[in-house]
Amino acid sequence: MGSDNEAEKVQLKENKKAIGLAPIAKPLAGKKLSKRTLKLVRTAAENKCVKRGVKEVVKSIRRGHKGICVIAGNISPIDVITHLPILCEESDIPYVYVHSKEDLATAGATKRPTCCILIQTKPVKGELIPKIQEKLKADYDQVVEDVKELASSTVY
Repeated sequence: MGSDNEAEKVQLKENKKAIGLAPIAKPLAGKKLSKRTLKLVRTAAENKCVKRGVKEVVKSIRRGHKGICVIAGNISPIDVITHLPILCEESDIPYVYVHSKEDLATAGATKRPTCCILIQTKPVKGELIPKIQEKLKADYDQVVEDVKELASSTVY
């Protein structure tokens, strides 16, 4: 009886996430890719390889920094992030939407909900330990490959 109740709670939670989703949230990461992307965000945040928020991300992209842009799909008002996909496409930066800005903030090691995060392979200041650098680069390459595959299969 408890398992039915748990299944209903999970279903309700998924429905709430889908309701608040922006209509432009394409390509939207599935469960597996979303989990892998948030894990990459967490690893990059621990090693200071992220830019958080619209202002920082836009500034970094305009300065020519490369990476992968992770955008929250439940942003309101949507006008806050509508220019980001265009900016990313012009700069050849892969981008993907995840369901929740709260999940993105938690993975990015901040309490405040975050609209978007730019993940870079190298920290802005200093250097990483080679072992950590290799692991981050491998995870980064895997997520970028999956995002490009998802973007090519998405019909707009």
